[in-house]
Amino acid sequence: MRNRSASDFARALTTPYLLSTVTLRFLRLLIGPLLLLLACALPQAARAADGVEIKRAFVEATEDGYRLSATYGFDLNHGLEDALQYGVPLYFTTTIEFTRPRWYWFDEKAIVARQTAKIWFNVLTRQYTVGITGSVAQSYSSLDDALFQIRRPNRWIVAPRGALKVGETYTVKLSMGLDPNYLPKPIQLNALNNNNEWRLASDKKSFLYKAE
Repeated sequence: MRNRSASDFARALTTPYLLSTVTLRFLRLLIGPLLLLLACALPQAARAADGVEIKRAFVEATEDGYRLSATYGFDLNHGLEDALQYGVPLYFTTTIEFTRPRWYWFDEKAIVARQTAKIWFNVLTRQYTVGITGSVAQSYSSLDDALFQIRRPNRWIVAPRGALKVGETYTVKLSMGLDPNYLPKPIQLNALNNNNEWRLASDKKSFLYKAE
């Protein structure tokens, strides 16, 4: 009776459903340690990372709303390039804030907007793909071409017309950089514990804008 049960179990494992279930469980157990190993290996190569330079930034009023035009300067270190090659997508988030001083209370925070760009590498097609919030993803044959879209994004509508009071002057604060919140959990934990090793971000750039 015991041999029959073992035989039945062995045959059951050969069924497509259970085989796929066992395979999925095995892959889940395997992927976790691999990501953790990758997380521990990459930061050492990532220590040479430079920050992001905001080379140009200005806001203009259009019929569609207030648009941000900006260009950024940065390069990926070898560690981040390796992360892409291993299939880890990277996310870059741009944050913009419009505030207006008020003598009787805290500054008015009129607008807070964020836009995220995702870049990933497809091993099968050997292409890099960039997807930016609100835009259609595009593929490129080289990393430099893909990064160009992130460094020089299309003008971004940060707020609709009417969100700002015409004639009022606002302080605009802009920042952009690699967003660790989107990383896989094992790498994310390591990134948070080693901020300097994974840091690729700009300082906040401030400038004044008089609403039109």
